Parts: sequence; structure tokens; C-alpha cells
Amino acid sequence: MQADYIVIGAGSAGCAMAYRLAEAGKQVLVIEHGGSDAGPFIQMPAALSYPMNMKRYDWGLKTEPEPHLGGRVLVTPRGKVIGGSSSINGMIYVRGHAHDFDHWAASGAQGWSYADVLPYFKRMEHWHAGGHGGNPAWRGKDGPLHVTRGPRKNPLTRAFVNAGGQAGYPITGDYNGEQQEGFGPFDATIYKGRRWSAANAYLRPALKRPNCTLIRAFARRVVIENGRAVGVEISRGNKIETIRANVEVIVAASSLNSPKLLMLSGIGPADHLTDHGIDVVADRPGVGQNLQDHLELYIQMAATKPVSLFSHWNLRGKARIGAEWLFWKTGLGTSNQFESAGFIRSAAGVEYPDIQFHFLPMAVSYDGKVAPEGHGFQAHVGPMRSVSRGQVTLRSADPNDNPRIQFNYMSDPKDWAEFRTCIRLTREIFGQPAFDEFRGHEIQPAAAAQSDAALDDFIRDHAESAYHPCGTCKMGAVDDPMAVVDSQTRVIGVDGLRLADSSIFPRITNGNLNAPSIMVGEKAADHILQRHPLPPQNAEPWIHPAWKTSQR
Repeated sequence: MQADYIVIGAGSAGCAMAYRLAEAGKQVLVIEHGGSDAGPFIQMPAALSYPMNMKRYDWGLKTEPEPHLGGRVLVTPRGKVIGGSSSINGMIYVRGHAHDFDHWAASGAQGWSYADVLPYFKRMEHWHAGGHGGNPAWRGKDGPLHVTRGPRKNPLTRAFVNAGGQAGYPITGDYNGEQQEGFGPFDATIYKGRRWSAANAYLRPALKRPNCTLIRAFARRVVIENGRAVGVEISRGNKIETIRANVEVIVAASSLNSPKLLMLSGIGPADHLTDHGIDVVADRPGVGQNLQDHLELYIQMAATKPVSLFSHWNLRGKARIGAEWLFWKTGLGTSNQFESAGFIRSAAGVEYPDIQFHFLPMAVSYDGKVAPEGHGFQAHVGPMRSVSRGQVTLRSADPNDNPRIQFNYMSDPKDWAEFRTCIRLTREIFGQPAFDEFRGHEIQPAAAAQSDAALDDFIRDHAESAYHPCGTCKMGAVDDPMAVVDSQTRVIGVDGLRLADSSIFPRITNGNLNAPSIMVGEKAADHILQRHPLPPQNAEPWIHPAWKTSQR
């Protein structure tokens, strides 16, 4: 078996690349270890807590004990299914701030400034909220990825945005457009009541072409001969075989599995590879380093009125929601329930937002456990640009072993100060008049937790990953010893090999990572096809005029 291009991983970036390469007439073979995304647990937006907790759909990766979080082991869900993590995520659509990408370019990723990536965000989008806030000129209107907004019928959801305005923050009609800073409606990859994953947007249309094929197999390593990637060694059933690539191999296996695959193939820190008995093909010390993520806390409040989603959080309620969704694609099942957002700056002198809020009209955790108080609401809040860095390393040379994952969360004193600020600012927002008719007692951290020490204890015990790992094969200049890919997404030191997924982010972007991961796939496809990149679009983002002297 062979193809022009082999794409390892049918995730957010991999699906986008398969679509564009097949569209250009190339023979494309996509390797995906996971199975089908059929069924309500994935396709029904309101069921989002289920697939990320199911072995069928998730790789089951976990961190090593995190030393600054009391030795806790955190789960790091990654999609093992067509669509990858876009099939198990919360469906939140956030491009990132314009200055995130300007930072990429300044750090050595030439051609990846906001002016360079904006045309790709627009190419991939079909935005359905035009005329309902924001400037449609900043958005795409005919791309394969449908982006919509929830109805925001719940009064708590509307109260959150109003409270943000009452606290003195801007109201923004479109945080993915000109103005990220402020409070407003969330965008979501939901269309006609269904999750609109990368599989639905890109892979299924690609597979309708005769030149694109998907196989279910486990990629063991990239086969490299005389310094060039020529294929992929896979296992299917009990058989190990090699698939040949006529032109290039493209790795898009996630920020946790992509560095593992490179290292198993002989690309990575030489000493580490040698320790595991792996022959060194290219000594790239940056492989597996620079690991980043967003941590978040749930600030939960009890509600004095029965207006939260708790009324539906029982067997009968869930059955009713599921039936309505199954037969008519209507009702609460069509929303991820994250319908209001906030992006603010933590302090004067911070140029653009570094705190994100997800508001949920219920007090519940990602594993589906509800607060004992019943009716409530919560804000997921966390800093966007932690300075802490971790690493992904091999556990052994056996491809079947999961990698060692150490985020090194909260390893810098600045992280603690930022999280304390997040808690205090959230409390202030929940204290605004918009919540007066709904606000009960604080469930967590609880009103007694006021001192720095008490808040630090809460952070240590309750901070959770927002599931945004990235950066482990960063893009940069070829003379940067820690760079793994160049600005064309070519793996430095090996011919015929590319890597394009969230691994290549030099620094984590503001907000959820599905949108920039798909953008990477879109832009990488043009580099792979040796096309001229789309013309840059110079659009200046809104920056608070008093950012140097005012926090809001």
C-alpha cells in the first residue's frame, strides 16, 4: 500500500490537511487508530462530558504526579476517534488573540503573524452569526467549518454578560473578530443541532473523493531511509506492515503523541533516545519540550431560584433531552451550554486579555458530578499565558507504552498570583446586580477562603486542565536548537517529513485550541502543496486605549 501523502492522525489538523490535499488531486492516505464517531455521545452537543471519559474515544493519557499540585495525577483527554479531540471537546471556537500570532512570528515562525493566519481562519469558517454582533468582514462565510452561537435562553447565561458590563468591562459582539476583550456570546462548532467536528467538516467530504483513503491502524514509527521519511510502520490486528509515501509523511497525532512518534522514529534529544536503545536519526533536543496547557478552576455559586440546568440532571430529564435531540435535533441537547464568554486583562500594563471565562448555568464538573446544593452556576476561569513549561518523554521504546507527561503546572510564583487574581475577579463579577435575584452562597472556594494561603490551598487541590496541551514540537528558525519544525512545517533534519498540529505552537494561544489547530492544518496544506500562501490581511485588533494604566 502506498500514497503520495500519508497523514498520521485524523484529528483537527489532520482532517483539514487531508481535505485540502485531496481537493488538489493528490493521493492521500489517513491513518487513524480510533474508530467511528457515530452515535449520540459524540454527535449530541449536550453530551460532551461522556466521550472524554470513555475508553472507546479517549487515549486515556495521564500526567505524572504534578509536584506543585500536591502530587496529583491529572487526566489529559485526547481523542482516539475520527475527528480527534474535535470529536470529544467542548466545541468552543476561539481563534486566539491577534497578538498571539504576532508573538509566533517574532519568536521565529516567519509567515505566521496574525496578518498571515487571518486569511486561513476566514477560509475555514462558515460563520452563522453575521448581523448579530461583530463585524462580518473579520469572519469567513463559505468555509467547511460551521460556527454558530447558542440561543442564550437561560437567564443565568445572560446575567453573566450583564454582570461583566456592570463590573466595568467591555461588551464585545465578537471575541473572534476585532475585539476579543470583554464579555459576550460564545462561538461553537455546532451546526443544525450536531457537533460539527473536523471529521464532519473535512474528513467525510475528503473521503468522498476517490483519491483519499482512511485506514484504521496504529502508527508505530516513521520509516526513515538515508535521512528521508519514506513511509510509516503500522500495526493492524496482529500484523506489522509498512506503508510507503511517494512524496511526504505528515505527522498530526496530537501534542502528546506526535513527539512520542518522532522519538520512536529516531528524532529527538539524542541522549534520551540512546537511553532507550533508539538509533538517532536527527538530534532535536526540542522534541517533547516546551509543553504548555491552560489550567482552570470552577468558581461555583448556589442559585436561589430553580433556573439552572439542574432540573434536567436526572434520568427522566436526560431521557427527554436525548429523545428530543434524536428525533428532531432540537432542545437543550443541541447546545454545549457554554454560551457566554469573557476575556479580560488581569492588571494594568497587560496589553491584551490573559484571563478567560467559560460560564455554565449549572454547578457541575467535567466528569458529570453535580454540586450537592442542586441549583447553581459556575465560571471556569484561568490564566492564559502561564510561564510554566513541561515535557513529554518516552516511557520505553515500545510504541504501545504511553509517553510520560509532566506539565510542571504552577512551577512559577507568578502562576499562583495570577490564579488568586482570577478567583477574586470572578467573585467581584458574581457580586454584581445582574446576579442579585439568583445569587446564593458560594459553593467553592467558599466564602471563608479569603487569604492568599487559603486560596493557594484551593488552587492546589482543585485546579484542573482545560485540555489544551500544545507546544511540544515548536515551530521556529532552523538555527534555533529547540525548534523542531521550520516555518513550512518541515521537520528540521529529516527530508520528506512534516508535522502540523498543536505541537508546533511556539506559545499557547488565548482560549481553546481547536480553531488554531485546524488553522495550522489549513495553512500547512498550502506549504505542503508548495502554493503561495494566501495574501496577508492587515487588520488591527482592538486594544483597550488605557491598557497601560487601567485593568478595565
